[in-house]
This record gives sequence, C-alpha cells and structure tokens, in this order.
Amino acid sequence: MSEPTDAEARRAVAPVICYPTETLAQPDMALYASALAGARKVSEVLVPARDAAVFYVPAGQIFRIRCIDGPQVGDLNLWNAADLSERFYSGKTRALHGSHISTGDRLWSTFPHMRPLATILEDSLDWYGIDGFGGAVHDVIGTRCDPYSAYLLNGEQYHHCCHSNLTRALADHLGVSLTEAELHVHDVLNVFMCTGFTRDTGRYFMKASPVRPGDHLTFFAEIDLLGALSACPGGDCSAEHSSDTAACHPLMVDILAPEEAAPDGWKSPVASGYDRSHGR
Repeated sequence: MSEPTDAEARRAVAPVICYPTETLAQPDMALYASALAGARKVSEVLVPARDAAVFYVPAGQIFRIRCIDGPQVGDLNLWNAADLSERFYSGKTRALHGSHISTGDRLWSTFPHMRPLATILEDSLDWYGIDGFGGAVHDVIGTRCDPYSAYLLNGEQYHHCCHSNLTRALADHLGVSLTEAELHVHDVLNVFMCTGFTRDTGRYFMKASPVRPGDHLTFFAEIDLLGALSACPGGDCSAEHSSDTAACHPLMVDILAPEEAAPDGWKSPVASGYDRSHGR
C-alpha cells in the first residue's frame, strides 16, 4: 500500500523507554568490589567443547566464566537451587537493562519471585560497546540453539545444540529423565556472543565473538544458585551456531568465596512484594 501523507511525521515520533529504572535499587558496586578483592577460588567446573556442565554457587559467593583456550561463546541457565521453578528471566532482564548486559546489570528471576539472581561484577569485554553493525556482547535476545528449530529449518535430527546440551547436563545432575529436565531449560544469557539486529530487516544476527583466552564475565550470587553452561557447538559463532565442524573450545567456571561469609551490609534479596491478588 502507498504511504500516508503524514508517514514521516509518524516515524519521527520520539521513543519512550518502556521501563524507566530510576527507582530501581542500584547494586552497591563498591561493596561487591570489596568482596571480590578478597575472594579465593574454592572450586572450578570445566565445560567441555560442544557440551554442558552444571555448577552450584551458594548465596554470597562469586562465579566467573572464563575463556581458556580459544574464542568460544556459552549459553547460561540459572535456577534457584532450592526451587527450579524460579529461574533466569531473560525477557524481563532485557526489558530492564537492554538487549546486552554488562557490569552492574543484574539477572532477574521469573514471576512471581522477580528478584535478582546474580549481579555482574566484572566484564573484560566491556570495551567492545556497540559496533557499526549494531552488534554487542552478552545478549539476552537470542534463545539458544535447539533441535526443534534445526528440524523445522533443515529436517535434521541434531542433538549437540545448546538446548540439548543443557538438558543432558541437568538430567544427569538431578538424576531425572531428559523429558523432565527439558522442562526446566530456559532462554539463556549468551555469554561472550556478539549479536544484534540488522538495520534493514530487523533480523537477529551473530558475528565472530571478540572473546579471547583470559576474557571473563564475573557474577555475584544473590541467592543459592544452580547453573548450567553450554559451550556452544558454533564456537565463536562466526558462521553458524549448530555445527559439527566449527572450531570449538572448552570454558571454565570458577567459584570464588569472599573472605567474609557475606559482605558487610549485603542481604539476599527477597521475592517480589506484589500481593498476587491480580485485581480480585
């Protein structure tokens, strides 16, 4: 159809931020920095290339995802360790902080809890910013590579995508069936992945991650966390994100304990105070 006469005026309407965060409680980054400065590594979990691993982080401790071998992206799931129905909510995290997250941003949990699961303390890739294509690092817009989309698009039975990796790892950890574990696997934080939306069509794109060995993303656990991380079969995602031929590398998850059992003045966040009456 032809454009209306006021098309340009309509396009020129200024945008409004959907969720203004001026009233959102800000993390005390100085307190977290103090906790990190005195922290010591107490354990580590190796995530094999093209596979996933599960890890546990007590509230008040720190976990760090490290690139250790070659450029590699990872898909991260987080749950309340005591209640898997409370898990990372990528959509609301995106609505509050933006399409890509970094130092000082928080990973929020699902309704009805709606509280921070973890706070990002350090991001060695925060220098990247937004590139000329609109790409940035650590996105909460992609869902995870999965066998259902692969079958839809190519008719393939492909099993070593991130969704299946996370499902297998969680099933083994919990001692449950794949079917039961799969219900808990959810949209991810794409750690180290460089993504954006094309300017002409608005389609989701990926490009080679800028991550290199030594780069890391560090989090403070606000509650007792169960995590699962998949080392994506796309490697650095420079070509495709479900592949048996892409160069892939392991990732490392370090668990660090601050000197004090809990940082002075820090308390684990409580669940949302909404009364859940929903107008009744």
